[in-house]
Amino acid sequence: MSISTHHLVNKFYTFVWILNCTQAFDTEIHDYMENISDIKSLLSIPKDIVILSHRNPDGDAIGSSLGLYWFLKNQGHKVNVIFPSEYPDFVAWMPDADKITICDLDKDFAIRCIDNTDVIFCLDFNALDRVDPMEQAISDSKAVKIMIDHHMYPEGFADHMLSKTDSSSTCELIFDFISMLGQSQLIDGKIADCLLTGIITDTGSFKYNIYPSTLRVAASLLERGANNDFIQEEIFNSMNEKELRLLGHCLYNRMEVIDELETGIIWLTKDDFEKFDIKRGDTEGIVNQILKMKKVKIAAFIKEQPSIIKLSLRSKGDFSVQEIATKYFKGGGHKNASGGYFYGSLNNCIERFKRSVKTQLEAEKTS
Repeated sequence: MSISTHHLVNKFYTFVWILNCTQAFDTEIHDYMENISDIKSLLSIPKDIVILSHRNPDGDAIGSSLGLYWFLKNQGHKVNVIFPSEYPDFVAWMPDADKITICDLDKDFAIRCIDNTDVIFCLDFNALDRVDPMEQAISDSKAVKIMIDHHMYPEGFADHMLSKTDSSSTCELIFDFISMLGQSQLIDGKIADCLLTGIITDTGSFKYNIYPSTLRVAASLLERGANNDFIQEEIFNSMNEKELRLLGHCLYNRMEVIDELETGIIWLTKDDFEKFDIKRGDTEGIVNQILKMKKVKIAAFIKEQPSIIKLSLRSKGDFSVQEIATKYFKGGGHKNASGGYFYGSLNNCIERFKRSVKTQLEAEKTS
């Protein structure tokens, strides 16, 4: 039994929905889900609530956080959204994004919020090291902790958990969560915009990680007033000149295609970051460009930063970059979209990635 499952059984979480459970544990899921009434009771009177998401927040992190923020705020709760680090510019348009607290910029306020809150929602992450500046404060907090997430292998730090890996995004799960509370009628256009943003970004505008439930939820959000045309424009057609020139540099000067491995790699050096004045969010989506080649099934975007090298990994079909991220780069994520990090030289990182792909491909041939 995994650590997280063991914790779930012993702590009797009030609702759990986990893919890849053992068959024995599967029979208990409905019993946990029936206790959603406990959370509905908890939220029936105004509370001080903190919503947290992970470092380097993406569209799903900010969409799920602000979607839940507006749902709770509209019911009279006092809500603070806190991220460890800044969010990218392409989601700055989202309603009340400017009110999000960035822990790296105001740690004292962030920790005070956590210390004095009644409820903590942990969205789009399932391990406390993803919110590293606040990890200890969350562990020490006596607040009720609720995790809503779609990544594999959740840690058992929350009191209540909705964890479903066959879901496109945490935004889709926020829609499910509100529906489980029996309050989907409270999803208005503003909330719908937030939630559809996370679904669009985590699926690459409905290109991957799609389930029947994803399209049903997206349709429901459109019916509730989500402005798909506006959201698509803001996400995909709002690049500035610097970002477009950086993309050209990546594709022309920093891309290697390894035909025998069906793999493409783009890397950026520390000098590239300085030359192009790269800020958070400027490299969003570059890794996906590699997969536009028909012959490429595995893609890596490797960024050399002052003290660490970060990897964004993507794949098509059955090849699991999640296994590579976990085994070789202290990371994780999803089967076709994962990330990790490496300490050492950029060249060593690139060679390690190539070897890991070769090893995994050879193992798949012999299995």
